[in-house]
Amino acid sequence: MLEVDHLAVNYRGVLGLDQVSFRINPGQLVGVIGPNGAGKSTMLKAMLGLIPSTSGMVSYCTCPLHQQLERVAYVPQRSQVDWDYPITVWNVVMMARTRSLGWFRNPGRAAKEIVRAALERVDILNLKDRRIGELSGGQQQRVFLARALAQQAEVLLFDEPFTGIDKKTEGIILDIFDELRSQGKIMLVSSHDWGQTLTHLDRLLLLNQRLIADGSPQQVMTPENLHQAYGASLKTTTRSTLDTNLFC
Repeated sequence: MLEVDHLAVNYRGVLGLDQVSFRINPGQLVGVIGPNGAGKSTMLKAMLGLIPSTSGMVSYCTCPLHQQLERVAYVPQRSQVDWDYPITVWNVVMMARTRSLGWFRNPGRAAKEIVRAALERVDILNLKDRRIGELSGGQQQRVFLARALAQQAEVLLFDEPFTGIDKKTEGIILDIFDELRSQGKIMLVSSHDWGQTLTHLDRLLLLNQRLIADGSPQQVMTPENLHQAYGASLKTTTRSTLDTNLFC
């Protein structure tokens, strides 16, 4: 079980996250939704220890998560990646195996087969020798999805994986999420615009610094909860993001 207990983050006196608590069981796909600046990315980074938290604990199998990061795969927002860095698709995905092998050991046949299988699964094996900066947005997202698969992690955190991608990539991501769920993986996925993909989730967390609602998408996406999360900006939020008619 992944447990987040009263996690809080402050940036020089500015509240980023306020006492957020939840648990995720193996085999669950949990989404995180909220307005821009709600703390979705902040929460994922604080869970991993990438930014300091002011209070709270994050544990997996009763041990601190930051002490077992080899069991965690993290896919950041594409905007946080240096796409001009001269590295090939193959080498990005191979990083998932290099971490477990050690930086100064050459990958063996088993590691290469794992990487090849991951690239095949996301349908970009033919691009393995291309530099990542030459790819489309959807292809770039699939590179990092392949790296997560090659890591063979038990906990997977995805930050805005549906932003700026094509329908083919969206379908591949959702299919892989279903496969990982059937394997008993824990998945936490943030997005500001879920649209029809809400129906794929087991649970949804509605966040705006604090956790406003936690439950099935039907339970969470109510006018009352959405007003608490989005406030005055609710009227300008896209229809696809807040389509409560999905569950009528």
